[in-house]
Amino acid sequence: MIDPESIWRSAAYRHPTPWATDFPPLSLVEMFEQSARRHAAKPLIDFLGRHYSYAETLDGANRVATGLAALGYGAGDRIGLFLPNVPHYLAAYFGILRLGATVVNFSPLYTVEELSHQVEDSGTRALFTLSASALLPTALKVLDQSSVERLIVGSVAGALPATKSLFYRLFRGKETTKRPDDPRIIAFSKLIANDGKAAHPTIEPLAHVAVIQYTGGTTGTPKGAMLTHQNLSANARQVEGLDPDPGGEDRIIGVLPLFHVFANTCVMNRTVANGGMIVLLPRFDGGQVLAAIQRTKATALPGVPTMYQALLSHPKLAASDLSSLKYCISGGAPLPAEVKAKFEAATGARVIEGYGLSESSGVVSCNPYGAEGKLGTIGQPIPGTHVRLVDKEDPTRPPPAGEPGEIVVRGPQIMKGYWNRPDADTETFVDGWLRTGDVGEIDADGFIHVVDRLKDMIAVSGFKVFPSQIEAVLYKHPAVKEALVIGVPDTYRGEQPRAYVTLNDGIAATPEELRDWLNPQLGHHERVDRVEIRLTLPKTLVGKLSRKELVAEVKAEGR
Repeated sequence: MIDPESIWRSAAYRHPTPWATDFPPLSLVEMFEQSARRHAAKPLIDFLGRHYSYAETLDGANRVATGLAALGYGAGDRIGLFLPNVPHYLAAYFGILRLGATVVNFSPLYTVEELSHQVEDSGTRALFTLSASALLPTALKVLDQSSVERLIVGSVAGALPATKSLFYRLFRGKETTKRPDDPRIIAFSKLIANDGKAAHPTIEPLAHVAVIQYTGGTTGTPKGAMLTHQNLSANARQVEGLDPDPGGEDRIIGVLPLFHVFANTCVMNRTVANGGMIVLLPRFDGGQVLAAIQRTKATALPGVPTMYQALLSHPKLAASDLSSLKYCISGGAPLPAEVKAKFEAATGARVIEGYGLSESSGVVSCNPYGAEGKLGTIGQPIPGTHVRLVDKEDPTRPPPAGEPGEIVVRGPQIMKGYWNRPDADTETFVDGWLRTGDVGEIDADGFIHVVDRLKDMIAVSGFKVFPSQIEAVLYKHPAVKEALVIGVPDTYRGEQPRAYVTLNDGIAATPEELRDWLNPQLGHHERVDRVEIRLTLPKTLVGKLSRKELVAEVKAEGR
């Protein structure tokens, strides 16, 4: 039987930092302040051409913390970020942490119902957002129908270079919503109109929760993974230690959404720890990404497979100089071999596949940056991370010899637990090991292969979609009798939700009518490509609808 830990302790371990490395406790606040002291004048953020230095960003974070304290917020409070990739995000994120409070990340793609649910579940007291029309109307509805007390609203135009700011105000005003005159709503600029010198509490890295990151866990509806300061700072240092050229040029494209744990660690926190620069882009646009790489001579481009596929298809790719790129870290969904090969051939960069979960602060394993990796694997564990396999039916014992098992993980980046869900903790942890819900194998070289997954979640462009939530909406339609949603392979997005329904007698509906009724009620990444109407849906022996059997049927049909 293979002993993977003996492989990872040996010269067969291909990451530059030894596998058995320890990561001493460190708060994210101290990690940021250390970098700001070392790199005060260096740019931390490039936002469409406007630079914010480490010193300026730290000053902004201190002013956020002081402003929040003046409003009555303090240690232990939960404060939400409902923001795209803008400079406000970093100032608010580190400012909330400086206060001793906890960041709650919310996707800008959330519907009112999704945002309201997570605001209530987390006990979020205040919410940062922007005056963008895609965000503020949703936040205003949540302010009115939830227990959130206050909105703090920033302006995109104010963060842009002067010429672009004027253009934005003159020609893109329709993309903004006027901030209402409401005492519960405060401008970001007003919040930070202070000296930033308020006293703040000492943070215990191992105990204090820095971020509540909502995730589906291994089953069910979204739960809040509690990530401590140490979880996140350790993962940032673990990822930083994968680079075979530490201290080299570090300019990373920040187009992955920072509210997502992948970008939170691999774009923001590891770059702060390394003293690099984040080329921050508010959303993915292929032409804008290509232009940003050329303008800034970016060295890294973390992304999801759909992003690399989109860039390969972009008409400007052939004329773009991407020679500065060294590494492209792919995560969130399996990376098709043909996409990896084509992107490497087109750019000269290495595309490196890794693996992680929200519960692991972002990263568990990765193929090596500099040494030879293995195509189709998720690489070797990153330094300080223990991985083993357990029986798929009984996680307290190893799998039968020669058979794959459920991947379980232990390390400094593994979450403290789920917010207010001790029942879920009991299901997710076994003897201190995190159950991933993914089934895998570990080969003789210590590389991990994911071969299946236990959970029903659908991976759409790196986002996790919960079939049961889409099914719940479908059941509201008077024609729908039964509903199942599964993920089907999609060359661009990895997977695509698809709905299968049976109809009630005497009520007619077409697949197109059901799809067009359903999708506007869902987040963009949840929307189905089609609805198929069937006479029956598969069921278990006890009469439950069987998603597993439906997946098998669809595969057999080749659809």
